[in-house]
Amino acid sequence: MTMTRRTFLAGSAVGLAGSTWLQPLLMAAPDARIRISARHFSSDFEKAKRAGMDGVEVGCGKAEDRLSIADPANRQKIKDQMKATGVVVSSLSMDLMNGHPVATEPRAKDWLLQCIEAAQDLGAAGILVPFFGKANLLKDKQLDKEAVDAVVARLRQVAPRAKTAGVCLGLENTCSAAQNIEILDRIGSEAVACYYDIGNSTHAGYDVPAEIRALKGRLCMIHFKDGKNYLGEGQVRMEPVAAALKAIDYRGWIVLETACPSKDPVADCKRNGDFTRRLMGIL
Repeated sequence: MTMTRRTFLAGSAVGLAGSTWLQPLLMAAPDARIRISARHFSSDFEKAKRAGMDGVEVGCGKAEDRLSIADPANRQKIKDQMKATGVVVSSLSMDLMNGHPVATEPRAKDWLLQCIEAAQDLGAAGILVPFFGKANLLKDKQLDKEAVDAVVARLRQVAPRAKTAGVCLGLENTCSAAQNIEILDRIGSEAVACYYDIGNSTHAGYDVPAEIRALKGRLCMIHFKDGKNYLGEGQVRMEPVAAALKAIDYRGWIVLETACPSKDPVADCKRNGDFTRRLMGIL
């Protein structure tokens, strides 16, 4: 099989462990491994390089009819930084969807399609689609049926395009693993998976290692964070998290959304990245 660099990144970055979709690409890459990315340096790849990051998670822009990431000129600037530093785009983040929920925003479908096209162009295999604040899918800890019905309908519309593009839509939310699986089963596409945040889930009281095991084959990417703490020094029990990721043979991106206690983002990101590599045995 002939693989371009972008094709390999797509296979390794999505990391749908056990998936029948990208698994052949993943397994065809002999050095497929976990990679470390960060949200800190969305527009400064040089700092990401100094922090030892393999990639960055890039924002998609404000709530305008045409998102900034959809502008080819803006994407060219990102490509120039990628070329200059060797740091790639691990993923895009649609933070605007918290205030303009997928369930109710008339432009949501178009925004998703714009981001899928941009992700494909940049070689980014994941798109973070968040459901916090106004976009929360829970009501009294149960799935909000009306909101979930609308989200499922819209994601079904764009999932075929995402799959064709080799892009995974990662749903990040406050739902349990079981609730996420229920949503994903209804959408019924390998191009839509769970973007799991170990910090959020710990603080919500979920059994994070058990949830990771339950989500085998349903993970787009993983956020590592632990409130205001360095990784390994807060409430998140990192060793059981690592054991669970190893147990499901996770090989995708781990994206740092960590704090900056020292106020030096490069040094703190490097510290957390080095910790993650030791933890996962990828030094």
